Amino acid sequence: MNDAVLPMIHLDNLTLGYDRHPAVHHLSAEIPAGALVAVVGPNGAGKSTLLKGLAGELRPIGGRIVLSGLPPSGLAYLPQRGEIDHSFPVSVFDVVAMGLWHEIGAFGGLSRDQRARVRAALDAVGMAGFESRPIGSLSGGQLQRARFARLMLQDAPLILLDEPFAAIDSRTVEDLIRLILAWHAEGRTILTVVHDLDQVRRHFPTALLLSREPVAFGPTVEVLTPERLARARKLSEAFDEHAPECHIEALPAVEIAAAAALHAHAHGDGRTVAPPLHAGADAHGHPRPRRGHLQH
Repeated sequence: MNDAVLPMIHLDNLTLGYDRHPAVHHLSAEIPAGALVAVVGPNGAGKSTLLKGLAGELRPIGGRIVLSGLPPSGLAYLPQRGEIDHSFPVSVFDVVAMGLWHEIGAFGGLSRDQRARVRAALDAVGMAGFESRPIGSLSGGQLQRARFARLMLQDAPLILLDEPFAAIDSRTVEDLIRLILAWHAEGRTILTVVHDLDQVRRHFPTALLLSREPVAFGPTVEVLTPERLARARKLSEAFDEHAPECHIEALPAVEIAAAAALHAHAHGDGRTVAPPLHAGADAHGHPRPRRGHLQH
């Protein structure tokens, strides 16, 4: 399909962080619809932060995120498993059925067809017969399969996966990778935080290498070179929490654009190829500031 040449995600000089402490610096990139992208980098590189920004959970400190062409509820986000309360008394069936919230609303009941779709999704991830199990009784791999079943029901063209293969058995990893590749074959756009670089090289055609700032973005074989991986490690090791503050130009137009993009995303207006990123300059060709805190 030709959707792969259409823009879906546009990142314009984006900086994301917490309490004005930057976690991702001055990231500019375009990602086409239908791309399968691995987000890689050292621990603390800002990978999860980037996905939270794309999902609308973090407002940009500087720059903007533009998602264009998405239908309502067109984005599905799978956070890390550690962000889930496993003790909550809910069944596997009910957790998976949450993937239909955009159809049934907060208090709507499930039709016979929708219940059949929940069971079909569980069967597709190898969880048939687990419908009545409490979610807290599942192993790590079983829980991740159930979460993927929920994603299937969301039927979103843009999927964000944060460390979906962490702390699960190898068979489950293989099954989930097959699901991701099947979604990609359907033309969906998928960004996945991955730590295993061998998995990235085998399955992900495009990679974004972060180390609090962009190091490289493009074909995986060109991104995951020894030189670029060494640069990412060096940037991570050199990060100083007490470094001079990073200055962000808080132009009203930029702030308005960022807020508008998030507002559009929240209301489902949202779909943004990846030219090479230049770690030494921002989107306007200006030298990047040093890593550190942000000026108020």
